[in-house]
Amino acid sequence: MVAKIPVNPELLRWAVDRSGLSFSDFKEPVQAWISGDAQPTVRKLEGFARKAMVPFGYLFLASPPQESIGVPDFRTFRDEKRRTFSPNLRDTITDIQRRQAWMRDYLIDAGDEPLPFVGTLNSGQPTKQAAETIRRQLRLSADWQTKQSTWEAALTELRLAMEAVGVFVSMTNQVGLNTRRPLNQEEFRGFVLIDEYAPWVFVNTNDTKSAQMFTLAHEMVHVWVGEPGLFNLEKLEVHSSNVEQFCNRVAAEFLVPADSFTKAWARTGTVEERCTQIARTFKVSPLVAGRRALELDMISSRAFFQFYQEQMENWRVLKDQKKGNSIPVFWQQQRLRLGDRFGYAVAQAYAERKLLPSEALDLTGFKRDTFAKYANNMLRRMREASQ
Repeated sequence: MVAKIPVNPELLRWAVDRSGLSFSDFKEPVQAWISGDAQPTVRKLEGFARKAMVPFGYLFLASPPQESIGVPDFRTFRDEKRRTFSPNLRDTITDIQRRQAWMRDYLIDAGDEPLPFVGTLNSGQPTKQAAETIRRQLRLSADWQTKQSTWEAALTELRLAMEAVGVFVSMTNQVGLNTRRPLNQEEFRGFVLIDEYAPWVFVNTNDTKSAQMFTLAHEMVHVWVGEPGLFNLEKLEVHSSNVEQFCNRVAAEFLVPADSFTKAWARTGTVEERCTQIARTFKVSPLVAGRRALELDMISSRAFFQFYQEQMENWRVLKDQKKGNSIPVFWQQQRLRLGDRFGYAVAQAYAERKLLPSEALDLTGFKRDTFAKYANNMLRRMREASQ
């Protein structure tokens, strides 16, 4: 007779909630286990733990553990029950923390100095001055984004400018190379990990390119302030902390300067028409334009939230229409997922035999043959860039 195992129902509910899945996603009769109508075997419980992405031993604790992600949580939720940390989010943060730790040691061993701008701004400084300080240190002109033809081009311009001064940027929509583990943009849109040698920004690309622009800018300001954080920016609202409020104001000023915005808004048209045109000009989302108008007292809260709801409905429709129509370009995705600056360092360290093959595979998530192609591509780009 196969032995059955009694499990605390509270732990089973916790494991399901933590996974972000529903009961119907499990082939095991989890609800029957919770109600006491059935008990699992070891094999069944192990299968459940794998699906829920929870350590098997956790299911035998007296109560659900209090887990920490090691990053300040600045997400804003109208329903606090949604404040969870899914395995996909946890594993993504862990991956970046591992890369950051290796990169810090690599830079120190190479004799690099700490980055001079990390933590140099504070929330008491004037918004316009702070935005200009960052723009100047990135060597971007005041109208840099308006010179770009598309949102994608502007996003690339900002990402490369950040990497050029030493900030690491990773952008992806899934955990590693696992397409079955997508990142939920409603759970988080990005996070930033601070280090004086290797500050790291992560952007969840399960969002529109124009929305990613604001997330990237917001996290960028956090680097200059020297404060880490996890964000979702629901309705572009931020946490009540002074640092978060400051980072949001500076990001908005950096992307859409108040003086330029005021001139653009003065043209006649509906709220939607004005926001759409400003979004095209400054390469931000119409929602960022609308939020900027609200901050500058050009529209009412009621008008903005009505506009917000309309924009979100349009976005959901477009997202559904695009499902299955995009053709991912693998190597381009990997450049964004790992970031050029990190990729160059790993490829160089591997070529110089300062990095073991197993370490290279662990840091990048590639298999051996794929990593060899990736490293060769990165080294070729390095040679071309130096010529």
